Amino acid sequence: MPPLLPQKIKISIVSYTNTLPFRWALRQSDLMPEIILEEDMPSDCASKLKAGSVDLALVPVALIPELETHFIETDFCIGANGKVDSVKLYSEVPIEKIETVMMDYQSRTSNALAKILFEKHWNKSVDFLPSHPGFESQVSGTVAAVVIGDRCFGLNGKFNYEYDLAEEWKTLSGLPFVFAAWVSRHRLDKKFITEFNKVLMRGIKNIAASVQSPENRSSIGSGRVMRYLTQNISYDLNDEKKKGLELFLNYLKEKKNAN
Repeated sequence: MPPLLPQKIKISIVSYTNTLPFRWALRQSDLMPEIILEEDMPSDCASKLKAGSVDLALVPVALIPELETHFIETDFCIGANGKVDSVKLYSEVPIEKIETVMMDYQSRTSNALAKILFEKHWNKSVDFLPSHPGFESQVSGTVAAVVIGDRCFGLNGKFNYEYDLAEEWKTLSGLPFVFAAWVSRHRLDKKFITEFNKVLMRGIKNIAASVQSPENRSSIGSGRVMRYLTQNISYDLNDEKKKGLELFLNYLKEKKNAN
């Protein structure tokens, strides 16, 4: 009987522009024969990891409290130390006049962040509603919307007011914000994680090459993508980001205990 082939590691990664360096490096890496790489919206990354249908995922950090066990497996994340430019609250009226906020159906963390900001930063009570594709067009009057990802590039400048949620978090806390981290529910092989970290590092060190790669051409233009990836997105999961993540998770716990 022939030996069993080692099982491939299933990975879910966010499909937005902000993960482009990771995806580019992974596709070119020697790890590809060992993995199955699935590109998903953030909420689906979370659902897949929670259901156990993938082994490792770049998940919205708001998922972490829902997992019985979790391991942050790499030295990298999707974060921002100030303005991120792709997680916004759009409105036709200022914060004090907003009555309803539609939550982005693709998001978990940004929706939770918006609720924390309304409570602790803006001291404003509003109604939060779920959304469906196309909800951005419903922003009018006192109805605002949280929108994340690449859709923001086409919406920025179209509304009277837009609030960058990572920038508002920095004002509130003085700390950077972590939107997504590489998480597993069970410890993965150390050798694999070491190599995976090296691949991710290669992507971060070669952002220009990833942007210029033919399969990654973007309709928003390579110059704008470069500025976004190098000036707005911050990838290293350093001590300050860990402090910001811990504070955010404590806020989530606080809200859960209050309900």
